[in-house]
Amino acid sequence: MARGEPQKLSFTVPIFEPHPPQYFIRAVSDSWLQAEAFYCISFQNLPLPQARTSHTELLDLKPLPVTALGNNIYEALYNFSHFNPIQTQIFHVLYHTDNNVLLGAPTGSGKTISAELAMLRLFDTQPDMKVIYIAPLKAIVRERMTDWKNGLVSQLGKKMVEMTGDYTPDLMALLSADIIISTPEKWDGISRNWHTRSYVTKVGLMILDEIHLLGADRGPILEVIVSRMRYISSQTERAVRFIGLSTALANAGDLADWLGVGEVGLFNFKPSVRPVPLEGYPGKFYCPRMNSMNKPAYAAICTHSPTKPVLIFVSSRRQTRLTALDLIQFAASDEHPRQFLNLPEEDLQMVLVCTSTLAWGVNLPAHLVIIKGTEYYDGKSKRYVDFPITDILQMMGRAGRPQYDQHGKAVILVHEPKKSFYKKFLYEPFPVESSLRDQLHNHFNAEIVSGTICHKEDAVHYLTWTYLFRRLSVNPAYYGLENTEAAGVSSYLSRLVQNTFEDLEDSGCIKMNEDSVEPIMLGSIASQYYLSYMTVSMFGSNIGPDTSLEVFLHILSGASEYDELPVRHNEENYNEALSQRVRHAVDKHRLDDPHVKTNLLFQAHFSQLELPISDYATDLKSVLDQSIRIIQAMIDICANSGWLSSSITCMHLLQMVMQGLWFDQDSALRMLPCMNDDLVGLLRKRGIPSVQQLLDIPKATLQTMIGNFPVSRLYQDLQHFPKIQVKLRVQRRDTEGGESLTLNIRMEKTNLRRNSSRAFAPRFPKLKDEAWWLVLGNTSTSELYAIKRVSFTDRLNTHMELPSSTTTVQGMKLIVVSDCYIGFEQEHSVEGLVHLRNRNQ
Repeated sequence: MARGEPQKLSFTVPIFEPHPPQYFIRAVSDSWLQAEAFYCISFQNLPLPQARTSHTELLDLKPLPVTALGNNIYEALYNFSHFNPIQTQIFHVLYHTDNNVLLGAPTGSGKTISAELAMLRLFDTQPDMKVIYIAPLKAIVRERMTDWKNGLVSQLGKKMVEMTGDYTPDLMALLSADIIISTPEKWDGISRNWHTRSYVTKVGLMILDEIHLLGADRGPILEVIVSRMRYISSQTERAVRFIGLSTALANAGDLADWLGVGEVGLFNFKPSVRPVPLEGYPGKFYCPRMNSMNKPAYAAICTHSPTKPVLIFVSSRRQTRLTALDLIQFAASDEHPRQFLNLPEEDLQMVLVCTSTLAWGVNLPAHLVIIKGTEYYDGKSKRYVDFPITDILQMMGRAGRPQYDQHGKAVILVHEPKKSFYKKFLYEPFPVESSLRDQLHNHFNAEIVSGTICHKEDAVHYLTWTYLFRRLSVNPAYYGLENTEAAGVSSYLSRLVQNTFEDLEDSGCIKMNEDSVEPIMLGSIASQYYLSYMTVSMFGSNIGPDTSLEVFLHILSGASEYDELPVRHNEENYNEALSQRVRHAVDKHRLDDPHVKTNLLFQAHFSQLELPISDYATDLKSVLDQSIRIIQAMIDICANSGWLSSSITCMHLLQMVMQGLWFDQDSALRMLPCMNDDLVGLLRKRGIPSVQQLLDIPKATLQTMIGNFPVSRLYQDLQHFPKIQVKLRVQRRDTEGGESLTLNIRMEKTNLRRNSSRAFAPRFPKLKDEAWWLVLGNTSTSELYAIKRVSFTDRLNTHMELPSSTTTVQGMKLIVVSDCYIGFEQEHSVEGLVHLRNRNQ
């Protein structure tokens, strides 16, 4: 509480029928006399979600044979002879109708095959339409890709592309793809501009995996893409079929209504009843409590699954190591010291200790699942918070291997006070609520930029497509709605829209004119680069005409995209040690702030410092990964403001990120893997400070210059870099308002052995293609007139319009800047070309 910041605490309280009139909360100081506060919460007028959940009965049907598909090629896709009971019951709706379907069923009940039936239906009836499969995690996308590549895609001759943070396919691949597998963020970014992207309107089937995650952190994005696809379908009058897959749901009706699922398409089967012993553990503090759970975890393995595979879920990577070491110790002190170790293959028992993400990403079921503690440390709020119930259910769902076991077992070790809460919700499904309300700004901004929302009424109409709208009147207390009459809901939505618009206007993203709205530069950039409106607003107020590299680094680290970077327990100590080794100072009073940690990671990357622990390497990877689009947005803001100096400095920052070097301190020669201090000194003495100049020197001359150093190795490294030749020509064109000058630019790679456009950046964790900025500006006045970003494999012809006034031509240059190599800049005078042309005429 030191900084006077508000603290958030969560309590789980039972609510009985009839409702208790009120609950009291009392905060008492542990060190000051009579320092206490008292608060009363009333439960009058608290509408609770429906107590009764309607489930679909699993009918006792004769299993349907695969031959029911009526197509030999489709039948060959499956290596079993009959569909399982759930697939048998929903087969007709999926394969013989075009109804939307919401399928709530426990993990491991064959939901993916159900989705495939709907895909086969689309391939039969509308072969020219696309399937978009949305999965919440990259790991699930990857699993689907691998799974379908070997079966569905190769045997049916279909084309499939993946869209995740790691991989963005090009336009041609998207146009020709039959199946697109994507994370929600990627599809949101792409479908924002659906007016100009034909492949978005060619989607005939949308499959949403794990749709119960609607209530989790990334739920709003899922909600927006479904609402947008339904809106697009209503505008283009082309039906899009929706298939939602989820675990058993408490409020399946609302979800079905929002997905446009009728009476026939809703299947909500009971959560499978697995034996789940819950064991509560007292203990106020997290680490000792985790420690006290290791022995019971070992006992549970010995009791419930002494010979079969076991999965143990813990809250952090650090806990995986501590738990594994403890288990080995217990096994050693028992009679079976080699229990989990190198026995012959058939006797080997596998015990895997992992973090919760594995529950989603990898299909690795085990006979026994142990969930060791239900909290994790949230770096953002700096406290231990509970796993969402959906995560707990997902982890439990990994218990029981359909092909080997009759049933699976899950043991949950929880903090004693929470025992009754988990008892209730493990057997009763959990209601899913919308969390769109807090994330509306970015989504409204994107729709304003794309032209879907031009007016306050459009925004209210847009909200009626959302899941939030379905839940408002069902659980009003959760959303702060006091009056559930139509007029009350209407004024609530109007107020919500008005407040969101005002925030966006204050941040400089949109312009309001009475009830109509239009986007301005910052808003368009936020939407294009998929950034938060807070980030571009912060850029707008902090970037100036000649911002320095150090300030740009601070601005980049302050982006709200880095709010979620984990600062784990005690990591402020590592941050302090790191802050003494880096070039630029950081705020010593905020070493537990994710933005300070981001800044330190960037500086460590540029200085090639050794990171303190392996977690930091993973963190650095995610920081670098996000930075590309953030820096590109910063460059666009500088260029739109006409600031040449800041634009170029920011381009240098991107080169630094790609190469892991300081632009103003390290030699550009350090981009070569074989380079060392002696060689840099030697080449500098010969007047060769950059790789670009090295590329011009013949191999024989190079050998005499560098003496003992093996020239072949240096020459081999040089092959990774492009040698670019630029030719310019000024052309005069007659236009309606007089005549205009056009600059024709021809770029060519002249080192023939290198025909790839893949960037050589060994210190950057991902693959990236080379690109070049063509900047028209005046270096003496530091004005920027035009900018263009291009990429090419061997040669490219392009053009840029020159400003019409003759005064601007004075001192004008074309600057060619690489987006990934340091010291590859070229300046060409445009003024001389214009004068030359005028003389020739």
